[in-house]
Amino acid sequence: MHASHDRASRLTYAALLVLTTAAWAAMLRWPKGEDDMAGMAMAMTPTTRDAAAYVIAWAVMMAAMMLPSAMPMIGLYAATQRNAASAAAGAAAIAGFALMYLALWGAMGLPIYLASVALMAMGPSTLAYVTAGVLVTAGMFQLSSLKRVCLRHCRSPLGFLMGHWRAGWRGGLAMGWAHACYCVGCCWALMVVLVVAGAMGLPWVLLVACIVAAEKLLRGGEWVAWVTGVALAALGVAVAVHPQLATALRASSM
Repeated sequence: MHASHDRASRLTYAALLVLTTAAWAAMLRWPKGEDDMAGMAMAMTPTTRDAAAYVIAWAVMMAAMMLPSAMPMIGLYAATQRNAASAAAGAAAIAGFALMYLALWGAMGLPIYLASVALMAMGPSTLAYVTAGVLVTAGMFQLSSLKRVCLRHCRSPLGFLMGHWRAGWRGGLAMGWAHACYCVGCCWALMVVLVVAGAMGLPWVLLVACIVAAEKLLRGGEWVAWVTGVALAALGVAVAVHPQLATALRASSM
C-alpha cells in the first residue's frame, strides 16, 4: 500500500510539473507588443471568439502561475488516495481535485476579459486614476482579515484536508472547488493588479507568481502578504499624485 501511495504521489507531482512547464512555455511563446495584453489582443467590442481565446489564454497563465503554489495541497491529497478502492478511483479523485481547481481559476478569465475591454476604452487620465484605486484597494485587501483567513487555508494543506474531507471522485471535485475558492479569495486582488497595473506583461506575471508562492509556501508568508499590501497601497497613492506613473507601470510590462 505504501509503495502504491508513494507512486501516486510521484506521478502526481510529475504531472503537475509537466503541466506547469508546458504552461510557462506557452506563455513565453505569446507575441508581445504594445496594447497586446501579453499576447491576448482583443477588439474594442467584445465578441464570443475573442472572449473564448482570452479565457483560454488566461487559463494557461493561471496554470503557470498557480500550480507551483498548489502542488503541496494536490500532492498531499494524492497521498491520501492510498486507501482508494482502486488505482483508477484514486487517479479519478486526484484528477478531479486538480481540474476543478484549474477550472475555477480559468472561469475567472471571463469577467477579467470584460474588465480588460472596459480598460481599453478608457482615456489615459481615467485609466491612471482607476489604476491608483485598484492598487490602493488591493493593498488594503492584503492587510485584511479576509486575506488572512483565505491564506491560512492555503498555507495548511493538512488542516484543509482534515476540515473538508470527502471521499471518492465526487469528493475530489468538491474539495478541489473549496480549495480553489480559498485560493481565489486569497489572490484575486493580486490578479486585478496584474491586469490593471501590469497589463498582464511577463515581468508582472513573474512578480505576482513569486509573491503568491512566497505567501503560500514560505514560513513568513503572512509577512510577505503584509509587506506586499503596504507596497501596493503606497504605489497607488504615488500613482494618484503622479498619474503618469500608470503609463510607466504598463509600459514596463512590454
